[in-house]
Order: sequence, then C-alpha cells, then structure tokens
Amino acid sequence: MRWTSHGPRRTDSQARKAPSAGGAKAGTARGAEAFARGLAALTQYVQREQRTVIPRQHSERITVDGHEHDVRLGAWVSNQKSRRAKLNGEQLAELGIDWA
Repeated sequence: MRWTSHGPRRTDSQARKAPSAGGAKAGTARGAEAFARGLAALTQYVQREQRTVIPRQHSERITVDGHEHDVRLGAWVSNQKSRRAKLNGEQLAELGIDWA
C-alpha cells in the first residue's frame, strides 16, 4: 500500500489481488465442487481398476450434471494426501484411503 496525502491508496497490483465481494464464499463453493469432482473420479477409477494406487499423470474423464470434466486424478489424490491435515473427518472418510 502506498500513502498519498489523502491516506493509503492501493496500487494496481494490490487491487488485482484484493478479494471481490463474497470472494470467500465463492472460493469455498469452488473448492467443494472440485472435491466432489475429484471424489467422483476416484470412485469411478477404483470401481474400474479395483485399486487405489493411481499414477501421478493419470487423468479421469467424468460426467457431472451432463457436463464432461477431465480430472487430473493422480495429481488430485497426491494433493489430498499432502493436504490431509486440512481435510475434515467427513472428507477423509469419503476418500476411503488410509494413509500412514
């Protein structure tokens, strides 16, 4: 933030980084949707392959509400594992993967 004679003023780069009105809720909803898509992709993969070991580069195509999505499933599972401390108990139970 820079100060002017009228008080603090945001620079252009700070204005771009500033959250929009309601941004927190929008981000939370997007995160929940992404988790649901990842979980659907994981479920589809496990049913087909009968295993939970997923190559990091693997992508899974799923259909949600009539729209197709490519989920980078290997990366998604790896991210969930590294962020598992931030997941709630319900999300961990839904994943159904036991990480040591």
